[in-house]
Amino acid sequence: MSAYLMQTEREKLEHGGGESSSPADVLPSQYEREVRDPRGAYADCTVLIAEVEQRPVGVVVVRTAAGEAEIKRLWADPGVRGRGVGSALLDAALALAPVPIRLSVWEWRSAALRLYESRGFARVASWDVREGLVCMVRRGRDENSATRHGETR
Repeated sequence: MSAYLMQTEREKLEHGGGESSSPADVLPSQYEREVRDPRGAYADCTVLIAEVEQRPVGVVVVRTAAGEAEIKRLWADPGVRGRGVGSALLDAALALAPVPIRLSVWEWRSAALRLYESRGFARVASWDVREGLVCMVRRGRDENSATRHGETR
């Protein structure tokens, strides 16, 4: 989780979306618990780990409450990207989670955006005030087809 969070903070700085005054090699304090105590930080979540040759190379964290779900984290180590790790993690999360399921992703993560869109996620009005964050929702089959035909529910 530390590698994912550090990579995200570096990317935020590169893309002008940094939210803290921390140097690129220091994790902002709001993420300390996720690194120090992931079991406690994700106690109400489903966490799936991808391994290659018995080494963790990816993670997806899904929080479910009141019949809705949110993908909180999805990450594959850059060294294994292009090998289907992120896709496999996302597909596993979707198989476990109810719909609707939502997520947010930084606008510069174009490969992630394409992956989410390929799995039926659609961009929606933002529920987050952070600039550059794209909010997406994957609804049930009936809801998605109604939305595509201009109907709203």
